[in-house]
Amino acid sequence: MLKSYLCIVLAVLQAFLFSISSIGKTQMIGVNEFMEHQVFESFGTSSAWWSQTIDTDERAREIARLLYDDETGLGLDIYRYNIGGGEKENPACRIGDPNRRTESFYVLNEETGEYEYDFTRDANARRMLNYAVEYGATKVILFCNSPHFSMTASGHASGGLTKGASNLPEENYEAFVDYVLTVADWFVAQGYPIYAISPINEPQWDWGGDWVGQEGCHYTADETVEVLEMFALEMQKRKSPYKLSGPESGELSPGYYEYVDKFFASPVLNEFCDSISAHSYWLDNNIPVKEQFGKKMAEQYPDKKFEMSEWCELPLTIDSTTIDSGLYMANIIVQDFNCMNAVSWQSWTAVNGDGLMEIRDGELVIYNRYYAYKQFSNFIKPGMVRVDVLDSFKDDSKIASTAFRNDGETVIVLVNNAETESEIRLAGFYEEMQKFVTDSSHNCEEIYSGGFEKKNTLSPKSITTILLR
Repeated sequence: MLKSYLCIVLAVLQAFLFSISSIGKTQMIGVNEFMEHQVFESFGTSSAWWSQTIDTDERAREIARLLYDDETGLGLDIYRYNIGGGEKENPACRIGDPNRRTESFYVLNEETGEYEYDFTRDANARRMLNYAVEYGATKVILFCNSPHFSMTASGHASGGLTKGASNLPEENYEAFVDYVLTVADWFVAQGYPIYAISPINEPQWDWGGDWVGQEGCHYTADETVEVLEMFALEMQKRKSPYKLSGPESGELSPGYYEYVDKFFASPVLNEFCDSISAHSYWLDNNIPVKEQFGKKMAEQYPDKKFEMSEWCELPLTIDSTTIDSGLYMANIIVQDFNCMNAVSWQSWTAVNGDGLMEIRDGELVIYNRYYAYKQFSNFIKPGMVRVDVLDSFKDDSKIASTAFRNDGETVIVLVNNAETESEIRLAGFYEEMQKFVTDSSHNCEEIYSGGFEKKNTLSPKSITTILLR
């Protein structure tokens, strides 16, 4: 307790001294190492719905290296593997895009009329998973967008025939639990590092009706809790070696707090789950609402962590090859760290139009978002603690920033949103520094390594990561 009070006093003193010493036109930026926040855990991305389309070994290995290799890629930690709802095998499938029709491990035996497990299926996606683990993925999350179509009320994994109705009948809850855990246990038995299962995706959206763009299933907040409680109890019974992730809420504005509050109001889930996972959609650059969610978690659930498990630009309006695209994503990552205290950050998808890269005319095109992500994932590593950044320009600053540190090293990421150069002075006492930049002419490239320099120039519309020792 005394240590905490001392840290607060020192933090206030440092902020005051920083403020009075930075009067003038020069923008000063420093790290307040006394104000510690969340401990960072992991970066990641999702396999849907591109991994099943990678049909050559060479291309699969190339993508896995770019995403998970520490030396030549992003060095991500998490690979989100989609347990599909089986729409590829559904003779009544209503999903138009063939790439969004998933192949499942749960297949009808035409002779017996019974469903059986066949783990030779989804071969391309499993190969992609193999290479991801080989190149460095240490956590695999198995997630569902919908129960298998054979378990649903409509006979479709693309949602109910009536808009906004739950598509999983209560009498099939147990079958759904057994289905997901059987798949997860098989992966564990093969030696995969299964970190968590996530059976429910964006339960508050309507899913189905006339819109059938992908697999999905609506649940009320009460239904969400009931299903996840059954998972938790069965996982306890089986002594499952992985955690339960949820409820994967599609938005974190106050209108959807019911899903968060009922999740933790459940004695079963509150005891079984140390975190909540949700998506950072529809709140882009809405800092007050994000701060409100962060404050809510800190005050109401101080012993729980927040995992940001999915984001991409929606709708996609920015040219993905430009620095504007990278800047947009970098700002969201900073906001989710600073405002919502996310302990992990995962992009929705790796390879498609709104992802990190795309296969175009047979060639792999790397988007600027990839390099923006790299400015974080190559340098902020598990175990680092987020600390405050002091900016003398405060609300007038064009620079979004976040900082993490561990023993002996501080990482600060500076997102310069100005269309002109920004001159800054770094506060503090360090011996060495390295600078890496992504802008219109650099792709996460080292531009300086040497002694600590207080005066620094940030190029226009750039992301600069500075390592301080």
